[in-house]
Amino acid sequence: MKSFRRSFLGPLLLAATAFLAPLPALADASHGAPAASEPAGDAALQTLWESLWHQSGTPTRVLRWEEPIRVRIDGVRQAAQREVVMQALRSVTAEAGVPLEDVSAQPARRANVRIEIVPDTALEDREPCVTQVDFRTETRIDAARIQMRERDVFRCAHHEAMHLMGVRGHPAGPTVLSYFPQRVDRLLPLDKVMLRAWYGPRMRAGMTPFEALAVLADTWVAEHADPVAAARIRDRFYGTTLDQMRAYAAGQGDIPAIVRRSGKSTDEGIRNGRGEMALFLGLAHLAGAAGASVDTAQARQWLQRAASAGNRPAQDRLAGMR
Repeated sequence: MKSFRRSFLGPLLLAATAFLAPLPALADASHGAPAASEPAGDAALQTLWESLWHQSGTPTRVLRWEEPIRVRIDGVRQAAQREVVMQALRSVTAEAGVPLEDVSAQPARRANVRIEIVPDTALEDREPCVTQVDFRTETRIDAARIQMRERDVFRCAHHEAMHLMGVRGHPAGPTVLSYFPQRVDRLLPLDKVMLRAWYGPRMRAGMTPFEALAVLADTWVAEHADPVAAARIRDRFYGTTLDQMRAYAAGQGDIPAIVRRSGKSTDEGIRNGRGEMALFLGLAHLAGAAGASVDTAQARQWLQRAASAGNRPAQDRLAGMR
């Protein structure tokens, strides 16, 4: 996957990629906001699918922590904001089952996550909080940095904590990742589904979006009040999504509406995304992921399309099929 911004770690991670997590003004970020309800059927699955898209317009592989998180919090008035930040971090790491340690008071300990509370005059009103994740390959997170303006810590903490765990999307549905969240002071049901699936035994670092969607959807089905009905909804959603992504990869369809609506998609991101999606469709037809039929001919067709667009992994995979 292409780099969207330079790594904060500079030349140490030449292949690192980072993502930004802007959060717009909220209509109501009060502690008394009503609890969100679980969305129904297709809306829930669409939210899980959108979590796999970078805001530039590119579908992403699964990126996650493979080691304990050691966090250092500093900046302006960080002592006053520490519990808000740590509560968000405890929430996401508990769902994911990833060990968390605050090493702020231990200068000799190496932190792999730095959280900086910056002055209210820093950053931009349209981007009051920013997360940057560094990785050598699109599989394992090596380090991360989060910046949050002091006055925005409450509304940013859970949003950025989800990005910290490797979930890069900004879905339209009820999740703290949304640009239009129902509440911001706690994880919502679909956030928990994402984290449990993302760090569950079936998910593997580097999985394609279709492979990841299957794990996410199955986790949602297993926790649904009516798993049989949920499985039917899942299978229908697979078919619709595959059709949409075939059109997108062929240059006729479009990225998810919420990605377009975010205003962060770029021509380059969408162009790269079409090639990546062709690769992912080819791999889905090789493995039978997310409802795709196991079909070597279709797999080869999509891999050839990706390869002709300059996608190196597709070229390598085709060479191995000869």
